[in-house]
Amino acid sequence: MAQLFISSKIIINPKGFLATVMLSALLLFSSGRSQAQYVLNAADAQYELFNYSKAINLYEQAYQKKATRYAAERLYQCYAFINDYKQAESWSAIAAGMADAKPENILAYAKALQQNSKYTEAKQQFQKYAILDKTIAPADANRWLLSCDSALYWMKNPTTVIISNATQFNSAQSDWGLNSFGNRVTFASDRGVNGLGQSTSERPFLKFDGAKKPDKNIYGWTGNPYLRLYTQKATTDSLSLFPISTHTDYHMGPASFTQGSKEMYFTLTKIPKQPVYVKGKLATVNVEIYSSKLDEKGNWTAPLAFSFNKVDEYSLSDPYISADGNTLYFSSTMPGGLGGADIYFCRRNADGTWQLPVNMKALNTAGNERTPVLGTHNDFYFSSDGRVGMGGLDIYKASFVADEIRQIENMGYPLNSPQDDFAFLKTDALNGYLSSNRLGGLGNDDIYSFKAQEILAFKLTGIVIDKRTNLPLSNAVVTLNKTGFQNLKVLTGDDGAFKFNLEKSSDYQLSGEKTAYRNDLAQLSTKGLTASTTLNQNLYLEKVELEKAIKLENIYYDFDKSNIRPDAAIELNKLVKIMKDNPTIWIELGSHTDSRGNDQYNMRLSQNRANAAVQYIINQGINQNRITAKGYGESKLLNKCANGIQCSPAEHQLNRRTEFKIVKL
Repeated sequence: MAQLFISSKIIINPKGFLATVMLSALLLFSSGRSQAQYVLNAADAQYELFNYSKAINLYEQAYQKKATRYAAERLYQCYAFINDYKQAESWSAIAAGMADAKPENILAYAKALQQNSKYTEAKQQFQKYAILDKTIAPADANRWLLSCDSALYWMKNPTTVIISNATQFNSAQSDWGLNSFGNRVTFASDRGVNGLGQSTSERPFLKFDGAKKPDKNIYGWTGNPYLRLYTQKATTDSLSLFPISTHTDYHMGPASFTQGSKEMYFTLTKIPKQPVYVKGKLATVNVEIYSSKLDEKGNWTAPLAFSFNKVDEYSLSDPYISADGNTLYFSSTMPGGLGGADIYFCRRNADGTWQLPVNMKALNTAGNERTPVLGTHNDFYFSSDGRVGMGGLDIYKASFVADEIRQIENMGYPLNSPQDDFAFLKTDALNGYLSSNRLGGLGNDDIYSFKAQEILAFKLTGIVIDKRTNLPLSNAVVTLNKTGFQNLKVLTGDDGAFKFNLEKSSDYQLSGEKTAYRNDLAQLSTKGLTASTTLNQNLYLEKVELEKAIKLENIYYDFDKSNIRPDAAIELNKLVKIMKDNPTIWIELGSHTDSRGNDQYNMRLSQNRANAAVQYIINQGINQNRITAKGYGESKLLNKCANGIQCSPAEHQLNRRTEFKIVKL
């Protein structure tokens, strides 16, 4: 039997530029195809529709049936798209380690390591890629290596600012691009008016109507509503849509205002109601800049298109209007640029018309430059993924004097992270906001506040130690977490030492991790301390030995039964925690019986017990591909109680046990 699915598909990346409308048809099954290929085809169909969560499930099924580099590559890409950086690293490592791996698999693995703060290992992979691929430009290779070295330096020497999640603005979806508007703020969000704070899993991921038109409520990439512009008072939680009629059912991006908030500039994405073809090929619908003015009655006028919009040729995005309204800065993919997206500015003539755009070549690169902002004292802020940075988009500061860019510098850590950091805004000399999809946020993109760091009265020192050898461990990532604040990370040197500044009356969680070692966690607090103190907390990491059996204590089964007892569930939860704390390890869970009953029956019973334990662990949220069940029957008894030997019930119960061993890192 054959099933034919025909669907309209929209591609709009609100932080990117391309919005492609296309019609796709997929024949999902025909006789003669293997089951693995059928699942892979179904996964590809969901991938092409940007249903990444659905695609992940199918690709994992396909990989389980046949472990191919293609399936591992796609799993890396899917996890990267949904910002699951740990799983992206795991799958990119698998693809890079296969016999038929290509140089681009090495590059993907390097970037995944970079996004997980593993800069030393990322540098090694970048070096390996540079050797394998002779076509890359030396400048690109040098930039990747210098980025790793610089990130390590910035993490060891963080700037003196405190980063906090601005929870009053954020939701479980994407929120970014905060700007001031009188005594209020505005920002873009895809939460939906009736879906404030809802999880994306509570709504359909992708929908199409009967006329094959793009869905007007749900954006296929994210499964969330389209971006809208929201406003609220900075000191309250009262949120509402910005009071302007955009005459579009699709994205409306962040806004920028002149002094006095009399004029605003923002982006709109207007999608044709049916797919558009040019010379037989699907057309590209681009992002445009629009403006509006506040009229005498206090209403915003109908949006007016910027004179250099060319929706069928290129995108214009990230508008920033100067306080006097005479200069507009923006990012664009228009022809003649240096890279994917460049930053331009336009001057306004006395008659209100705009002069030709000027490419700010001194700050643009072969990558993408985004979210320009003109600050005070000739400071100019922007984001780029084409310069030496920590990974993704980093925020940079330049001096802009007489239309000339000077002294470009990376803003360092923790303003920047291994992920995307953008839309930087200073509200005064020491405080402001930025947007980021860094780990630990409430949603995809979140708005963060930053402020000058207070003088700290407390310090934390420690050493990361190999639990077996009692020697210090170098290149271990140590993370200090305080609820509601940006995580701080440092990388240990040869002496294994780390140090942090702490705040008063605060609780912290400290963690240490290193490839091929089990993580270690510790809790500490400065609450109740009345004098300046240096706390000391060492971390002990245990090296993982592949194929070494580790007994799970108190995992016992009733005679002739395979169900999980309550006391066993407590111990299995400990294994669940180990797997969640170490998301790259794969394990085998083995079950053993006593000698009572015949050998064949005991082998079958032990397999059932192993299956039950594995299913329990999967039900706690562990990926089924990371754990396998193995029944050993009575082949590995712990005591003398073999066939024909008289033993007590307690002695037999010792043989009815469950063990696990790590089989892959």
